[in-house]
Amino acid sequence: MSSGSPSSVAFVTGATGGIGRATAVALGRAGYRVGVCARTAGRLERLLAELRAEGIAAAGLPADVADESAVRAAVRHAAEALGPIDLLVNNAGTAILRPFEELTPADWDATMATNLRGLFLVTREVLPGMRQRRRGTIVNVASLAGKHGFAGGTAYAASKHAVLGFSRSLMLEVRKQGIRVVALCPGSVDTALLRDPGNRAVLKPNLDRVLRPEDVAQAILDLVRLPDRVMVSEIELRPTDP
Repeated sequence: MSSGSPSSVAFVTGATGGIGRATAVALGRAGYRVGVCARTAGRLERLLAELRAEGIAAAGLPADVADESAVRAAVRHAAEALGPIDLLVNNAGTAILRPFEELTPADWDATMATNLRGLFLVTREVLPGMRQRRRGTIVNVASLAGKHGFAGGTAYAASKHAVLGFSRSLMLEVRKQGIRVVALCPGSVDTALLRDPGNRAVLKPNLDRVLRPEDVAQAILDLVRLPDRVMVSEIELRPTDP
Protein backbone atom coordinates (compact mmCIF):
# COMPACT_ATOMS: atom_id res chain seq x y z
CA MET A 1 0.00 0.00 0.00
CA SER A 2 1.36 3.43 -0.84
CA SER A 3 -0.40 5.28 1.97
CA GLY A 4 -2.23 4.74 5.20
CA SER A 5 -6.03 4.44 5.13
CA PRO A 6 -8.64 2.90 7.41
CA SER A 7 -8.11 -0.38 5.54
CA SER A 8 -4.30 -0.38 5.78
CA VAL A 9 -2.74 -2.58 8.45
CA ALA A 10 0.86 -2.48 9.67
CA PHE A 11 2.65 -4.96 11.91
CA VAL A 12 5.68 -3.73 13.86
CA THR A 13 8.05 -5.94 15.84
CA GLY A 14 10.10 -4.70 18.78
CA ALA A 15 7.39 -2.08 19.12
CA THR A 16 7.64 -0.94 22.73
CA GLY A 17 10.76 1.20 22.52
CA GLY A 18 13.02 3.21 20.26
CA ILE A 19 12.46 2.92 16.52
CA GLY A 20 9.64 0.40 16.90
CA ARG A 21 7.56 2.55 19.20
CA ALA A 22 8.12 5.69 17.14
CA THR A 23 7.13 3.79 14.00
CA ALA A 24 3.97 2.31 15.52
CA VAL A 25 2.87 5.77 16.68
CA ALA A 26 3.70 7.46 13.36
CA LEU A 27 1.89 4.85 11.31
CA GLY A 28 -1.13 4.96 13.58
CA ARG A 29 -1.34 8.73 13.33
CA ALA A 30 -1.07 8.42 9.54
CA GLY A 31 -4.17 6.22 9.40
CA TYR A 32 -2.85 2.69 9.73
CA ARG A 33 -4.31 0.09 12.00
CA VAL A 34 -1.31 -1.09 13.96
CA GLY A 35 -0.40 -4.60 15.07
CA VAL A 36 2.51 -4.80 17.48
CA CYS A 37 4.61 -7.34 19.30
CA ALA A 38 7.43 -7.20 21.83
CA ARG A 39 8.79 -9.48 24.53
CA THR A 40 7.52 -7.73 27.65
CA ALA A 41 3.78 -8.03 28.24
CA GLY A 42 3.49 -5.03 30.55
CA ARG A 43 5.24 -2.65 28.18
CA LEU A 44 3.15 -3.96 25.28
CA GLU A 45 -0.09 -3.35 27.15
CA ARG A 46 0.99 0.21 27.94
CA LEU A 47 1.77 0.85 24.28
CA LEU A 48 -1.59 -0.53 23.17
CA ALA A 49 -3.35 1.68 25.71
CA GLU A 50 -1.47 4.76 24.48
CA LEU A 51 -2.27 4.00 20.84
CA ARG A 52 -5.94 3.40 21.56
CA ALA A 53 -6.11 6.59 23.63
CA GLU A 54 -5.22 8.45 20.42
CA GLY A 55 -8.02 6.70 18.57
CA ILE A 56 -5.65 4.31 16.77
CA ALA A 57 -6.94 0.80 16.14
CA ALA A 58 -4.25 -1.43 17.65
CA ALA A 59 -3.74 -5.05 18.65
CA GLY A 60 -0.82 -7.08 19.87
CA LEU A 61 0.49 -10.03 21.82
CA PRO A 62 3.80 -10.41 23.64
CA ALA A 63 6.21 -12.49 21.57
CA ASP A 64 9.87 -13.30 21.27
CA VAL A 65 10.41 -13.09 17.52
CA ALA A 66 12.78 -16.06 17.70
CA ASP A 67 9.93 -18.27 18.99
CA GLU A 68 8.06 -19.77 16.04
CA SER A 69 4.80 -20.50 17.86
CA ALA A 70 4.74 -17.08 19.55
CA VAL A 71 5.31 -15.33 16.21
CA ARG A 72 2.51 -17.30 14.59
CA ALA A 73 0.12 -16.41 17.40
CA ALA A 74 1.02 -12.71 17.36
CA VAL A 75 0.67 -12.31 13.60
CA ARG A 76 -2.63 -14.20 13.50
CA HIS A 77 -3.98 -12.21 16.41
CA ALA A 78 -3.18 -8.91 14.68
CA ALA A 79 -4.65 -10.04 11.36
CA GLU A 80 -7.84 -11.31 12.97
CA ALA A 81 -8.29 -8.12 15.00
CA LEU A 82 -7.31 -5.57 12.35
CA GLY A 83 -7.35 -7.18 8.91
CA PRO A 84 -4.76 -8.43 6.40
CA ILE A 85 -1.28 -7.01 6.97
CA ASP A 86 -0.18 -4.59 4.22
CA LEU A 87 3.05 -3.37 5.84
CA LEU A 88 5.53 -5.36 7.91
CA VAL A 89 8.27 -3.54 9.82
CA ASN A 90 10.85 -6.05 11.05
CA ASN A 91 12.40 -3.87 13.73
CA ALA A 92 13.13 -6.20 16.67
CA GLY A 93 16.85 -6.30 17.29
CA THR A 94 19.58 -6.70 19.86
CA ALA A 95 23.19 -5.57 20.07
CA ILE A 96 25.86 -7.31 22.14
CA LEU A 97 28.99 -5.28 21.53
CA ARG A 98 32.30 -6.45 22.96
CA PRO A 99 35.75 -7.54 21.82
CA PHE A 100 35.71 -10.83 19.92
CA GLU A 101 37.61 -12.77 22.56
CA GLU A 102 34.95 -11.79 25.12
CA LEU A 103 32.05 -12.85 22.89
CA THR A 104 30.48 -16.14 23.96
CA PRO A 105 28.57 -18.68 21.87
CA ALA A 106 25.48 -17.66 23.84
CA ASP A 107 26.02 -14.01 22.83
CA TRP A 108 26.38 -15.04 19.19
CA ASP A 109 23.28 -17.24 19.27
CA ALA A 110 21.20 -14.59 21.01
CA THR A 111 22.19 -11.99 18.41
CA MET A 112 21.36 -14.24 15.46
CA ALA A 113 18.12 -15.46 17.06
CA THR A 114 16.64 -11.98 17.31
CA ASN A 115 18.26 -10.14 14.42
CA LEU A 116 18.05 -12.87 11.80
CA ARG A 117 15.90 -15.86 12.81
CA GLY A 118 13.20 -13.52 14.11
CA LEU A 119 13.11 -11.56 10.88
CA PHE A 120 12.80 -14.84 8.93
CA LEU A 121 9.99 -16.19 11.11
CA VAL A 122 7.87 -13.04 11.08
CA THR A 123 8.31 -12.56 7.34
CA ARG A 124 7.36 -16.19 6.75
CA GLU A 125 4.06 -15.62 8.56
CA VAL A 126 3.15 -12.37 6.79
CA LEU A 127 4.41 -12.87 3.22
CA PRO A 128 1.92 -15.53 2.00
CA GLY A 129 -1.01 -13.15 2.49
CA MET A 130 0.82 -10.37 0.64
CA ARG A 131 1.53 -12.74 -2.23
CA GLN A 132 -2.10 -13.79 -2.36
CA ARG A 133 -3.26 -10.15 -2.53
CA ARG A 134 -0.33 -9.15 -4.76
CA ARG A 135 0.57 -6.11 -2.70
CA GLY A 136 2.51 -5.18 0.42
CA THR A 137 5.70 -3.69 1.79
CA ILE A 138 8.28 -5.32 4.05
CA VAL A 139 10.75 -3.00 5.78
CA ASN A 140 13.71 -4.72 7.40
CA VAL A 141 15.48 -2.43 9.86
CA ALA A 142 19.14 -3.23 9.30
CA SER A 143 21.96 -0.80 10.09
CA LEU A 144 24.93 0.89 8.50
CA ALA A 145 26.74 -1.88 10.39
CA GLY A 146 25.29 -4.15 7.72
CA LYS A 147 27.64 -2.43 5.26
CA HIS A 148 30.59 -1.49 7.46
CA GLY A 149 32.10 -3.52 10.27
CA PHE A 150 33.48 -1.94 13.44
CA ALA A 151 35.65 -3.04 16.34
CA GLY A 152 33.54 -4.79 18.95
CA GLY A 153 30.71 -5.48 16.53
CA THR A 154 31.52 -8.89 15.06
CA ALA A 155 28.21 -10.53 16.02
CA TYR A 156 26.04 -7.49 15.44
CA ALA A 157 27.61 -6.52 12.11
CA ALA A 158 27.48 -10.12 10.89
CA SER A 159 23.77 -10.29 11.67
CA LYS A 160 23.03 -7.01 9.91
CA HIS A 161 25.09 -8.00 6.85
CA ALA A 162 22.87 -11.09 6.73
CA VAL A 163 19.74 -8.92 6.92
CA LEU A 164 20.91 -7.05 3.81
CA GLY A 165 21.52 -10.31 1.94
CA PHE A 166 18.12 -11.62 2.99
CA SER A 167 16.40 -8.40 1.94
CA ARG A 168 18.04 -8.15 -1.46
CA SER A 169 17.33 -11.78 -2.31
CA LEU A 170 13.69 -11.65 -1.18
CA MET A 171 13.16 -8.41 -3.05
CA LEU A 172 14.16 -10.15 -6.28
CA GLU A 173 11.75 -13.00 -5.55
CA VAL A 174 8.65 -10.93 -4.89
CA ARG A 175 8.96 -7.56 -6.63
CA LYS A 176 6.95 -8.73 -9.68
CA GLN A 177 4.16 -9.81 -7.36
CA GLY A 178 3.57 -6.21 -6.27
CA ILE A 179 5.57 -6.53 -3.03
CA ARG A 180 8.36 -4.19 -1.97
CA VAL A 181 11.17 -5.35 0.30
CA VAL A 182 13.30 -2.55 1.71
CA ALA A 183 16.42 -2.68 3.85
CA LEU A 184 16.59 0.40 6.05
CA CYS A 185 20.12 1.20 7.23
CA PRO A 186 20.29 3.91 9.89
CA GLY A 187 23.44 5.06 11.55
CA SER A 188 23.51 5.53 15.32
CA VAL A 189 20.03 6.19 16.75
CA ASP A 190 19.29 7.47 20.25
CA THR A 191 17.69 4.33 21.69
CA ALA A 192 18.12 2.17 24.78
CA LEU A 193 20.53 -0.02 22.80
CA LEU A 194 22.79 2.94 22.11
CA ARG A 195 22.57 4.23 25.67
CA ASP A 196 23.48 0.86 27.19
CA PRO A 197 26.73 1.56 29.09
CA GLY A 198 28.60 -1.32 27.47
CA ASN A 199 27.50 -0.35 23.97
CA ARG A 200 28.30 3.32 24.56
CA ALA A 201 31.81 2.34 25.61
CA VAL A 202 32.30 0.60 22.27
CA LEU A 203 30.57 3.10 19.98
CA LYS A 204 31.35 6.36 21.83
CA PRO A 205 28.42 8.21 20.20
CA ASN A 206 27.86 11.94 20.35
CA LEU A 207 24.28 11.79 21.66
CA ASP A 208 23.68 15.41 20.68
CA ARG A 209 24.11 14.56 17.00
CA VAL A 210 22.83 11.02 16.47
CA LEU A 211 19.52 10.25 14.80
CA ARG A 212 16.29 10.10 16.78
CA PRO A 213 13.79 7.22 16.56
CA GLU A 214 11.26 9.63 15.07
CA ASP A 215 13.66 10.29 12.18
CA VAL A 216 13.68 6.62 11.24
CA ALA A 217 9.91 6.39 11.65
CA GLN A 218 9.50 9.35 9.30
CA ALA A 219 11.65 7.62 6.68
CA ILE A 220 9.41 4.55 6.87
CA LEU A 221 6.30 6.71 6.58
CA ASP A 222 7.74 8.55 3.56
CA LEU A 223 8.62 5.24 1.96
CA VAL A 224 5.14 3.74 2.19
CA ARG A 225 3.63 6.92 0.76
CA LEU A 226 5.50 6.45 -2.52
CA PRO A 227 3.40 5.40 -5.52
CA ASP A 228 3.08 1.65 -5.90
CA ARG A 229 5.07 1.79 -9.15
CA VAL A 230 8.15 2.98 -7.26
CA MET A 231 10.63 0.37 -6.02
CA VAL A 232 13.07 1.35 -3.28
CA SER A 233 15.25 -1.52 -2.12
CA GLU A 234 17.62 0.17 0.33
CA ILE A 235 17.76 3.39 2.32
CA GLU A 236 20.72 4.76 4.29
CA LEU A 237 20.10 7.32 7.03
CA ARG A 238 22.86 9.39 8.61
CA PRO A 239 22.95 12.48 10.80
CA THR A 240 23.50 15.62 8.74
CA ASP A 241 26.35 16.69 11.02
CA PRO A 242 27.83 13.59 12.69
